Amino acid sequence: MENGENRLEPALFATLFKGAQRDRLPAGQVIFQQDDQANRLYCLVSGTIEISIFSVSGRKLVVNLQTSGLIGEIATLDGGRRTAAAACLSACEVLSISRATLFSRMEQHPPVAMFMIRLLCDRLRRMSADVGDLALLNIEARLAKRLIMLGQNLADHEGWIRLSQSDLAELLGATRETINKTLKDWTRDGLVHLRRGAVRVAAPDLLSRLAVKQVHNRETIQASALRDGMKR
Repeated sequence: MENGENRLEPALFATLFKGAQRDRLPAGQVIFQQDDQANRLYCLVSGTIEISIFSVSGRKLVVNLQTSGLIGEIATLDGGRRTAAAACLSACEVLSISRATLFSRMEQHPPVAMFMIRLLCDRLRRMSADVGDLALLNIEARLAKRLIMLGQNLADHEGWIRLSQSDLAELLGATRETINKTLKDWTRDGLVHLRRGAVRVAAPDLLSRLAVKQVHNRETIQASALRDGMKR
């Protein structure tokens, strides 16, 4: 049920979520809030869930949009408070088990425990990459990377990504005005198509070049900084 290398195989999924609570939730339903005490692990079976963090002043940053996989594993594992909020962007079907059940099945089935370790490592790598992108890539490169990913994972059968420009701004930690200007420029250049509340990638190869060029520049900067550090 997890994307990429850390996909939860059917046998492990059946073991981990045997007898799980199953809920069908409407769009807009909050699953948990940031700083809530964690007592359950969730698995998204269908739909889209938004993972967000909030500043003290209430500013929102969307850190992930999930269409499958585990949700809330960090706080459920350590028994702490939720590091982010989770809410349904669409109607969702969700399975959940208690923290006690999770630990019991990890102890009884070592492959489940190994999967959870791999999942946490993958999450950490993605967080490190996101921090690097935020610090070292310009908004055009970050938007290009995100649209390519969203086009692969969230687009409908016609290629439309049903997110508003405000949604994209929250995903990237940018202003709506910046996203609007960039998308208008790209529409003029034939890179994307726009309509109310949605965007479609029209030239994925060209968008990829924008992102790759910036990533190459970032790696050059990092290598230069490393060489300078070694000289000292």
